[in-house]
Amino acid sequence: MPATLHARVYGQIERALDALERSGDLPAGLARTGLTLETPYSAAHGDLSTNAAMVLAKDAGVAPRQLAEKLAHRMAAINEVASVEVAGPGFINLRLTDDAWRDELAAIVEAGERYGGSASGAGKTVNVEYVSANPTGPMHMGHCRGAVVGDALANLLAFTGHRVIREYYVNDAGGQVDVLARSVHLRYLEALGDSVVDIPEGLYPGDYLKSVGYSLAADYGDRYRDAPEAAWLVTFRSRAVAAMMEIIRDDLALLGIHHDRFASEAELLAAGKPAAAERWLRERGLIYDGVLEPPKGDAPEGWQPIELPLFRSTSFGDDQDRPIRKADGSWTYFGTDLAYHFEKARDADEMVNIWGADHAGTVKRIVAATAALTEGRSRFDVKLVQIVRLLRDGTPVKMSKRAGNFVTLADVVREVGKDAVRFTMLTRKAEAPMDFDFAKAVEASRDNPVFYVHYAHARIQSLSQRASAAGVVLSGKPDLTPLDTQDLTLVKLAAQFPRVVEAAASAREPHRIAFFLADLAAAFHAAWNAGIDDPGRRFIRADNAPISRARLFLAGAIGQVFRNGLALIGVEPVQHMPRTP
Repeated sequence: MPATLHARVYGQIERALDALERSGDLPAGLARTGLTLETPYSAAHGDLSTNAAMVLAKDAGVAPRQLAEKLAHRMAAINEVASVEVAGPGFINLRLTDDAWRDELAAIVEAGERYGGSASGAGKTVNVEYVSANPTGPMHMGHCRGAVVGDALANLLAFTGHRVIREYYVNDAGGQVDVLARSVHLRYLEALGDSVVDIPEGLYPGDYLKSVGYSLAADYGDRYRDAPEAAWLVTFRSRAVAAMMEIIRDDLALLGIHHDRFASEAELLAAGKPAAAERWLRERGLIYDGVLEPPKGDAPEGWQPIELPLFRSTSFGDDQDRPIRKADGSWTYFGTDLAYHFEKARDADEMVNIWGADHAGTVKRIVAATAALTEGRSRFDVKLVQIVRLLRDGTPVKMSKRAGNFVTLADVVREVGKDAVRFTMLTRKAEAPMDFDFAKAVEASRDNPVFYVHYAHARIQSLSQRASAAGVVLSGKPDLTPLDTQDLTLVKLAAQFPRVVEAAASAREPHRIAFFLADLAAAFHAAWNAGIDDPGRRFIRADNAPISRARLFLAGAIGQVFRNGLALIGVEPVQHMPRTP
């Protein structure tokens, strides 16, 4: 795949710096960390801007602007550079030639579905854990946002060359699955003919448990009708968890989400993994037996200091050392979570956890744990996803009693479609609360970015028909010299896609792709609408075949960028729109 224009210019800057070193204008061997090449906020400042002189000036012992002038002189000789300007304290602004942008347009088409991808993550394995909802019922919209963010991030990392493990951690060993088993036992009794009118407080009320109860009744008859809980709890828990995970997998499939690995907490405990992690940490002096500080303020009645095994999390930035076992010797949630991350780190160079905002209080301790367990070798990120408020025409949606007092993900996807759900979930940063309005998600207006991006791609797809009707035939790469500066504005924006992808993958922020696509759609619609007011700006002109072929080629390249971006966020591009604004 040919290097992108941005990569080529960056390489030219590196070579210009090498030349300054050879000439003695720059000391050899200076670290170039922090050197950037960015698109300026204002087009008045050129096409690209670099901080190279400002980054290197201090270590070089020269004034930034003085170094910038020397570097600018070298860069003015680059074929793809039309002009160079030193601005402010030492920024270097570049304007590129129109031919450079025409070459980038051809590169987009040549790269096709690979455009924007890279090998920056080659050789690295990243474990992305997302969703990990308790296996106690169907997916609801509280889980949806994290599912989409995690899946889109996994796509991004794979597109940038990483080997990605998509993982779901099944919390099948806590008290909530015992409650699930008791709830299923009630439905089992119902299947045997017992009357169940009101679900007792504390049990799961959803109708989705009825089928599990009937299945158990079919298999065991009335064997467990009057049996003590100890006789059926393990069996019912196992069957219930398996049934719930089947439902969860089906729900996620509606969003196009499939995990590579389902890690079981129960299996982790059965295999003695927490004890193994404890031994490993004790050998390194990172776990000791100590007493927790008393709670701040008045200690609760009956509180006594108890010696517990404590992880030295304060050595890794946490507020206090954390117990890995309870007073009765059982593992704390942190103890099992620590062991789980120990296992993940065995086959991953980097780890990302997509968690709900309600887990914010546990971030410091698990970051500390992974730093200790990987001895600082592995990058670990936690992305907290804020809540989603459901609306219908601006009015909060009432919860579904049928589903057990929540709105199921499946119901939402079936109403508005997978693509609308996925795109909408990425229209805000994951850390910011968001509203999901059923009406807005399917609204055919420019205020709905899902529609606006789809409509831009559909308009591009319609051009082949328009071209055929006008007798314009495009075969291979046409002469692109008819494309003027206004046409190339679209190319300049599309050419930012590879850098947006790299930045989004590095920052673990897939919403940047949705934002970029919305900006690209706005720019394309503006170019299209310009042809309504001025026939000379139309993409297809019956009176000018050369410009028509060039603009048809341009539109095809923009369509490819749309498809590549939509693929990253898991959205299917549409070929035509049923409605127009």
